[in-house]
Parts: sequence; structure tokens; C-alpha cells
Amino acid sequence: MAGRDKRRRAAPLEGDEQQLRRRLEEAALLLRRIKGLVRWIVEEVAAGRSPSIVLHRACSYDIPVGTDVLSLLHKDYHTSRLNVLLRVLFVVQQLLQQNKHCSKRDIYYMYPSIFVEVAVVDRAINDICILFKCSRHNLNVVPVVKGLVMGWIRFMEGEKKVYCITSVNAAFSIPVDIEAIKDVVSVAHYILVVEKETVFQRLANDKFCERNRCIVITGRGYPDIPTRRFLRYLVELLHLPAYCLVDSDPYGFDILATYKFGSLQLAHDANLLRVPDIRWLGVFTSDFEEYCLPDCCLLRLSPEDRRKAEGILARCYLHREAPEWRSELEAMLQKGVKFEIEALSANSISFLSHEYIPQKIKQGMHL
Repeated sequence: MAGRDKRRRAAPLEGDEQQLRRRLEEAALLLRRIKGLVRWIVEEVAAGRSPSIVLHRACSYDIPVGTDVLSLLHKDYHTSRLNVLLRVLFVVQQLLQQNKHCSKRDIYYMYPSIFVEVAVVDRAINDICILFKCSRHNLNVVPVVKGLVMGWIRFMEGEKKVYCITSVNAAFSIPVDIEAIKDVVSVAHYILVVEKETVFQRLANDKFCERNRCIVITGRGYPDIPTRRFLRYLVELLHLPAYCLVDSDPYGFDILATYKFGSLQLAHDANLLRVPDIRWLGVFTSDFEEYCLPDCCLLRLSPEDRRKAEGILARCYLHREAPEWRSELEAMLQKGVKFEIEALSANSISFLSHEYIPQKIKQGMHL
């Protein structure tokens, strides 16, 4: 069956040697900048001055949204944000010098009494990325991957074979190191991103990929960086359309927006992680009536849901880049209702995979 289709053997975006050379150059440059910052801070303290660092935060389109000033002038020096940043920066410097990797939890346990919790380390890493205008993977700090992939694709991750194509309905973990991917081969016609693992498993149980030549990805909620980088990598490499299926609620919309525009927390990284051409497949507020779903599937928006939706509507990119998406979110807010993807199973257990998704893609019913 697969043999009758033309296999898409993707040419690497860069040669292995060129890619390695570029990574070494980036690491060397970052190291010089880190050492320069530390040297300046030491000189300032030695001269009796209190150094301050200014972080300019922006939305996904580099529009300034605020400024943070980190200073050693703090009532409790050991809990100051700048002190935490410097300690994390010291670890990053060691990682780059030794060409090693670690997780943010590893960093936390180096100074647990100072960091207090992993979230403090996470914020410091984010501050470092803003300060040096780099990505987290440039710091050699690797996350614990939660994303899954299945479908008509195979590739190598370093020396490890990831052959989804030999068992298209089986879940494989998304690679941590995108730079280690090579020899990508696919016969997929499109990429489908689903919000939740439960929906991913529903599609797997219904043998969705066996019936439809595609690649299915889930970030299992809000997507982590490897999931977003992997999706971006596949879209650029294979030149495939990407569709996204999320719950009809403000949090589902926020997850959708994260894939298309980037997250607010990592706005400085948006241009490297976002998939600007991703298409919103559903579910839409209007789908409830369109598919005659029972009233028991419909829930009222909570006050928290409303605050979330209003906050999203205020974001800069919706005004300019996605007016149709904005209108859908406004309709949701106006009607004051929400429902989950799984509500479509009220018609039949496999309605989502057998009818809803294939028909929407075939008929171009997406935004």
C-alpha cells in the first residue's frame, strides 16, 4: 500500500558538518557573552556599585509589553532574582564549556535552598534567554519531553531508529534534540495536531493513521518546546499542511495560539518555535449546533474562563494576524458556553476519526 505512494525523502536543512560547525560557533559566541556579563558585574561590585540588568519583554511580534530590572539591591540578597540568574548562568557556562546537557531539575538540586522550587530555575532560564536573545536549547538545558507522534514517517535520532511508519497507529516519544534528527522519510499528506492525549489515543484505537495518510502529534495539553520545535521542523522540512484540533474553550484556544504565535512566556523564541500557517480545524462553538450534540455536553463558561478569554482577546497578534480566530473566540465569549472534543463521540464513538476530521480536511472547513 505504501509502496504505491511517492515517498518524500526530505533533504536535510543543513549538512551534518555544517550544522555541527554552526552549533559550535553559537556556543562559543554565547560563552564569550556570558563571560563578558560576569566580568562586568564583578567590576561593578568591586567599584562599590550595585549592577542592574534590564530585561525587555515583548509579545510574539517583538512589540514591547514590559521591562524587568534585576538588581543586587534587595532586602534578602540570597533570594534576589539576579543572584538566582547568576547561579544558573554559572551552570550554563559549565555545560557549554564541557559540551554537556542537563535538565532544569538537575540545576535546581545544585542549590535547592536558594532556588526553593524548580519554577524559580525556570524563570531564570527564561531571563537568560531574553537577556542573550537565544533559545533554551542553546543553553544545553534539556526538558523532559511529553509530546507523542504517530503516523507515516520514519527518521533517525542520532543512532536511534524511530520508525513510526512500520506501526502507524503506535505512539512514539517526540525527540528531545531536533538537531540529532536525520534521514527523514514520509508519505504523509498532512500533519494533525491534537490538544489531548485522550484524543490521540482515540485516533490510535480507530486506526486513524492507517485510514488517512498523515502524521499525528500531541503536546498532551500545553506543548513543550521539543514538541513545538519538532512540529516546526516537520512543516519546514516536508512542506506539509498542519491542522490543529482543540477543545472549544479558552484554554484550548490558548493552546492553539501557542502553536501558531508562540507562548507569551517564551515570546523571544516565537520566531523559532511557531508554525504561522497552522490551520484551526476545530472544534468551533458553532459545531455544537452543526452536529446536533446533546445539551448535556454543553458547559457554561466559568468566571475564570471569561477572564482567560478576555486576556487572549487583548493580545497584539489577534488584531492583525487572525481576525477570524478572534471572531470565533468572541462568539464563544458572547454565547458563554464551551465543550470538549470528546463531545463529538455523543453521535458515535468513532465519529471524530471516521467523519469529523476527514470531512473537515477534505472540504476545507478550517480557519
